[in-house]
Amino acid sequence: MQSRPPVRALVFDVFGTVVDWRGSIIRECRALGKSRKLAVDWAAFADAWRAGYRPAMARVRSGELPWMSIDQLHRMILDELLVKYSITGLSEADKDHWNRVWHRLTGWPDAVAGLTRLRSRYILATLSNGNVALLTNMAKYAGLPWDCILSAELARHYKPDPETYQMAADLLGLRPEQVMMVAAHKGDLRAAQAVGLQAAFVTRPMEFGPERTPDLTPDPAFTINAVDFHDLAAQLGV
Repeated sequence: MQSRPPVRALVFDVFGTVVDWRGSIIRECRALGKSRKLAVDWAAFADAWRAGYRPAMARVRSGELPWMSIDQLHRMILDELLVKYSITGLSEADKDHWNRVWHRLTGWPDAVAGLTRLRSRYILATLSNGNVALLTNMAKYAGLPWDCILSAELARHYKPDPETYQMAADLLGLRPEQVMMVAAHKGDLRAAQAVGLQAAFVTRPMEFGPERTPDLTPDPAFTINAVDFHDLAAQLGV
């Protein structure tokens, strides 16, 4: 293992890295579809909902839209999908509950046990574009043992803006090199490294389902490459 400055805190991307957003969304959408007799390809619906996330954030980052939380962006995308898929007859309460499915995502099989193991030695925090309420509710729902919730909302900058990563180190009272970003997405990690954070790549082969395999290739530029949170813990000596 290469020599590196000691890490005090691990900050985690959440969607896809800690929780199975796609499987969770599909399950809840299928249940809704069954109760409302909706004939929809829910896997395609979930993929389209997630696919709208990055372009919507880009509109905020560019200044085209004012600051909006991920809850607000998710709702904007949902409203567009309801039209696209000809889904009608939902009350405002129905739509609000459906939009909050993102608060009710479940962790990958190793998530809770792996995080608990890592927490025995390190401060654990989210560092997600999800808003504070979303991340807090998700932690309660999925039993995720965070020490604190950090969100792009606190910096008013979405990842990969450098202000988001610097905010995490600042709020934790640490130097950037004392903080390790953990993510299944290489772009997130490279942006964190550009600010001085260390980087741990954790593969999630099923993030996008069985028909689309993400980039799982280890990158020697990262501090650690791991197959799951238990592997990450082992490489950190926990």
